[in-house]
Amino acid sequence: MTPPLGALSGVIAVGAALGVGELVAALVSPDSSPYFAVGSWVVDHTPQAVREWAIATFGTSDKLVLFVVMGAVIAIIAAGSGAAERRRPPIGSVIIIVFAVLGAVAALGRAGATGSYMLPSILGGAVGVVVLRVLIGMLDRDSDTADSDTADSDAAEPDSARRAPVSRRFLLTAGGIAAAAVAVGALGRTMLAGASRTIADRKAILLPTPADPAPPVPPDADLGVQGANRFVTNNVDFYRIDTALQVPHLTTADWHLRVHGMVDEEITLSWDELLAMPMTERLVTLTCVSNEVGGDLIGNARWLGVRMTDILDRVGVQPGSNMLLSTSSDGWTCGTPVSAITDNRDALLAIGMNGEPLPVEHGFPVRQVIPGLYGYVSATKWVVDWEFTTFSKAQAYWTTRGWSATGPIKIASRIDRPSAAEVSAGDVVIAGTAWAQHVGIAQVQVRVDDGPWQEATLAADYSDDTWRLWKYTWSATSGTHQISCRAIGKDGKVQTSENADPIPDGATGLDSRSYTVT
Repeated sequence: MTPPLGALSGVIAVGAALGVGELVAALVSPDSSPYFAVGSWVVDHTPQAVREWAIATFGTSDKLVLFVVMGAVIAIIAAGSGAAERRRPPIGSVIIIVFAVLGAVAALGRAGATGSYMLPSILGGAVGVVVLRVLIGMLDRDSDTADSDTADSDAAEPDSARRAPVSRRFLLTAGGIAAAAVAVGALGRTMLAGASRTIADRKAILLPTPADPAPPVPPDADLGVQGANRFVTNNVDFYRIDTALQVPHLTTADWHLRVHGMVDEEITLSWDELLAMPMTERLVTLTCVSNEVGGDLIGNARWLGVRMTDILDRVGVQPGSNMLLSTSSDGWTCGTPVSAITDNRDALLAIGMNGEPLPVEHGFPVRQVIPGLYGYVSATKWVVDWEFTTFSKAQAYWTTRGWSATGPIKIASRIDRPSAAEVSAGDVVIAGTAWAQHVGIAQVQVRVDDGPWQEATLAADYSDDTWRLWKYTWSATSGTHQISCRAIGKDGKVQTSENADPIPDGATGLDSRSYTVT
C-alpha cells in the first residue's frame, strides 16, 4: 500500500515548525513556547467539570495525559494539512498559518508577555509553511515524471499522482528535515528548561540553621505498619498539582518578592534579604482541594522558612485589607485570607523541604506554606508578588472559576492498608491516615459492615497542623465485608458520611473499602 505522502509531509512540516518554535522561545522566554503556551491556554480554559474529571481519573499524571492528547491532536491536524495542501493548495499552508496565529495569541496571554512572545509561533509557522510547500512540490514533480513515463496514466487513474513512486530525493529531504526538526526541538527544550543553571544554583545553597526549630518527632508518631503511610512524606513522593505545564526555572539571583497594595511601605525583597531573616522550621501537612475521599493528594513535610507575619510587620498591612493576592512567576494567582496568616499559625515563606532546598517542581526557590487551608488558596509555588487587597476587589485563578474563596480544609480520614481487595481470615491490621489541619485529630473510628463504630489506635499526636496515623486490628471472617473509617476533630466535629465532590470547597464522605476474606 502506498504511504499517504501528503499527510507525511504535513507531519514533518509541523514538526519542523514546533522545533523552530522551541528554539526561538529559548531565546525569548520559556512562556513564549507555542506548544506550552497553547497547552497552558487549554488548561486555563478547560471547563471545571472536565478538569475535575481529569484530576480524579489521572491524578498527578494529568499533565502527561494532556501532553499525549495534544501530541495526538497536533499529529492529526498536521497530517490533514499535508493531505489538503496536496489536493487543494494552499489550504494546508493556511491551516499551519492559522495555528501559528493561535500560538502567538496564546503566548501573548501569558504573564508578563511582550510582543516578542509572538516570534516563536510566527517564525515556526513560516518554517512550517516553507517545508510543507517544498515537500509537496517535490511530490508533485515526482508525479509529473511518473505521468510522462506512463502516457495513459491520467485516463486510467485520475489519482495516479498520489500513487506515484516515491523518489529517493524526496525520502532523503523528508528524512533530513525530520531529523533536523527533532534536533532543533531538543536543543530548544534543553535551553528552555534552564535546568543546568537552576540545578547548579540549588545545589550550591546551604540552608541556614533555624532560629526556631521544629519540635522533635516522637518515634511513635509513625506506627511502622508495613504498607501504610509514613509520618513524613519523601520529597519524591510528595504530590504535585498545579497549572504549570513547564516548571518555572528560577535561580536565587532571579528571585524577588514585590510586596505592595494596601501597605504602609512597599518593598521588593531579594533572596539575600530573605535568607538574612530568622528562619522557622515546622512540619505541616498540605492538602489539595481536588483530593477525593480516600485520595492521595496530600503529604506531610518538614518546611523551613520565614514567618509571613515578619514580612507583614515590616510593610504594615493597612486596616481593611482582608486578602493577600499572591502571584507565581508563571502568572498563577492565589487569594489567601489575611486572618489565616495573622492568627499565630505557622504560615511560612518556605525555602526548604525535608532538610534540603525546595525541589524545583515544588516551588524553588520560594513558596508559601499555610496550615489549615487547601493549596489553591494558600500554597503558591515560585511566588514573586504579594498584593494586599480585599476579597471584594480581587479574585484569584480558581475563585474566578467558581471555587470557594477561603478554602478551609475539611476533616477527613483514609484507609491505606490493606491495599488488596482480598485478605486471609484471622487478625488483619487496617491502617490509615486522618487529618484536620489547624484543628487536630482526637479520635479515629472503624466500622465493619453495619456494626458499631470501634476505636482505632492512634499514633502520637505531633501537632494540629499535621496528619495523624492510625491502626485497627480486625478479626476477619470469611465472606465479603465493608470497612469504613471516620475521624473526630479536637473541636468535636465528626467526619460526615454525606458525600460531596471536591470542588468547589473540598470533598466529604467516608472512605469505605470492600474486602473479600478467604
